[in-house]
Amino acid sequence: MGSGQVTSSVPSEFQGKHVTVAGLGVSGVPAAKVLHARGAVVTVVNDGDDARAREQAAELEALGVTVRLGDGATLPEGTELIVTAPGWKPDKPLFLAAGRAGVPVWGDVELAWRLRGPGAAPWLAVTGTNGKTTTVQMLASILAAAGLRTAAVGNIGVSLLDAVLGEEEYDVLAVELSSYQLHWAPSLRAHSAAVLNLAPDHLDWHGSMAAYAADKGRIYEGNRVACVYNAADGLTEDLVREADVEEGCRAVGFTLGTPGPSQLGVVEGILVDRAFVENRQKNAQELAEVSDVHPPAPHNIANALAAAALARAYGVPATAVRDGLRAFRPDAHRIEHVADIDAVAYVDDSKATNTHAAEASLASYESIVWIAGGLAKGATFDELVARSAKRLRGAVLIGADRALIREALARHAPEVPVVDLERTDTGAMLQAVTEAKRLARPGDTVLLAPACASMDMFTNYNQRGDAFAAAVRELGA
Repeated sequence: MGSGQVTSSVPSEFQGKHVTVAGLGVSGVPAAKVLHARGAVVTVVNDGDDARAREQAAELEALGVTVRLGDGATLPEGTELIVTAPGWKPDKPLFLAAGRAGVPVWGDVELAWRLRGPGAAPWLAVTGTNGKTTTVQMLASILAAAGLRTAAVGNIGVSLLDAVLGEEEYDVLAVELSSYQLHWAPSLRAHSAAVLNLAPDHLDWHGSMAAYAADKGRIYEGNRVACVYNAADGLTEDLVREADVEEGCRAVGFTLGTPGPSQLGVVEGILVDRAFVENRQKNAQELAEVSDVHPPAPHNIANALAAAALARAYGVPATAVRDGLRAFRPDAHRIEHVADIDAVAYVDDSKATNTHAAEASLASYESIVWIAGGLAKGATFDELVARSAKRLRGAVLIGADRALIREALARHAPEVPVVDLERTDTGAMLQAVTEAKRLARPGDTVLLAPACASMDMFTNYNQRGDAFAAAVRELGA
């Protein structure tokens, strides 16, 4: 039963309450239906007034929901609560008006959290600038290997409202949460949670790095068993220190090096646990081999350790960690090996849409012809290029903001040959891959890790990755 079909004969806290839903789309429509089914007087406001919005509005209006298209700024009279789509910025006039009127604002995650029934499945929650989806999917695979009823939900594509209100019963949920979602989820209290890493991202939405980090840190509030942090990223550990957690909740680190007590790490190719063992001062539990992680790139091993830490916090045995990691395969466009042509590997990491993700991708290979560029979203590239310069055989630059990367390469890797492609038509990727093939030598990796968003040339990073794979196949034909 989907969230749009939920009805309830139980008295509801929303009965007769005037609730404004901000935004249609994948979260707004289900939220409006759920609230209406629980007796709320629902008004949906939406900035856009296109064909898709009108179609969604007609569906809701047939149920008795009021919809205002093209007017997302005005606070409807009598509003007692706003439930917002996660992407709406906190400085929108609607929210400023709500603040002046003392009207609370929730996101869809907050709504789902509050609608959980008695005995609801606990949440193991994951956030971070990069690696969230992969880690949550690894976690779900490990939990399933332990025989638990689980699902990967949240920002990953499966609605939390559907997971919480549907007919399927879960033992535990693996929940991906974005900084946007956490901003609007004040009462969320996870069983255990992880912040994988922190790097500047979405600063136009949050306003500052401090505000972005604070929203990420909300995931630790009220944790019961473990706050999992990245020992190589001091900002994540700082967030644990600042969190208000339940008595007995522990800080658990993960590291690519040898773990100390209360950490998970790597020893001689083995993932080991020194956090959830008896006498962790002296003992360690083998969990899996590095070769059980697909692909075994450093940042993906870090993802696996974070997933393992959350699963172990929930009491999962070591054998399930191994079996879950062996069974897991990442989604498309995440360090995806496309083909080998003339002893050169072609790898699609189109999902590397910011510098932090691209740096992790570049660190996975020794000699690289790098295909990069797109929409920079305000990013700078000097640090990325300086750290990766020694690995670069060459670079092929595409997209609207490629000049920013070209200038960083000139400053920090002047010896690296650069091909700058001006064309932005559908054939641009084939030319980029052709140029990369020309620059590559046997043993090299041609790596699409753009460090930029895709929307200047493509619909999304998936289409960009598909174009890369198609170009590689054409070259290899």
